[in-house]
Amino acid sequence: MKASVSKSINWSLAIAVITLVLAAIFSIIATAVLTGVSWAIGMIVVLLIVLIGIFFDTIGVASTAANEVPFHAMAAERLTGAKHAIFVTRNADRVASFCNDVIGDISGIISGTASATVVVQLTLQLGHSDGSMFQYIISVVFTSVVAALTVGGKALGKTFAIHFSTGIIFQVGRFLYYVEKTFKINMVGNQSKKKKGNRKSK
Repeated sequence: MKASVSKSINWSLAIAVITLVLAAIFSIIATAVLTGVSWAIGMIVVLLIVLIGIFFDTIGVASTAANEVPFHAMAAERLTGAKHAIFVTRNADRVASFCNDVIGDISGIISGTASATVVVQLTLQLGHSDGSMFQYIISVVFTSVVAALTVGGKALGKTFAIHFSTGIIFQVGRFLYYVEKTFKINMVGNQSKKKKGNRKSK
């Protein structure tokens, strides 16, 4: 019991640190990209940020909805990425926490900040930067559209995630396989060694 609580606390602290670092990185990148660009390009950047949030939210939901059994059959056939898909499903809580809470929330915050920047750029270009009713209307409309796209996109993503969870997580597994192969990061192997060690200790 104490061990599980300790692991949960450590994971929460790790997620908080990761969120802090990623939020800072994303904020710097978004600010750098939006500085000096037109409001039209700014809108495209905002939409890309929203799409990133939807994409990761879909993966997070799919990881919790996916069944581990089909991936064992794929692994038996030596399909690339099957073992990594098993790794994802076995760690669905952490995957969902990272994708939905970390990336999803960061995307929401950054898209909101970016939207405000785009509104300022638009009103400046149209000559309404004096806090007029026009600027207020543009701000409300643009913010509402971004919010609608975010919520509607995530709702659609959740539907796809639930119905096509196996295919989605298999593709995630394939991606992780190539990341592991390219950067020499051993994820699945370490997990299997830990499990063997636990069995011997029992």
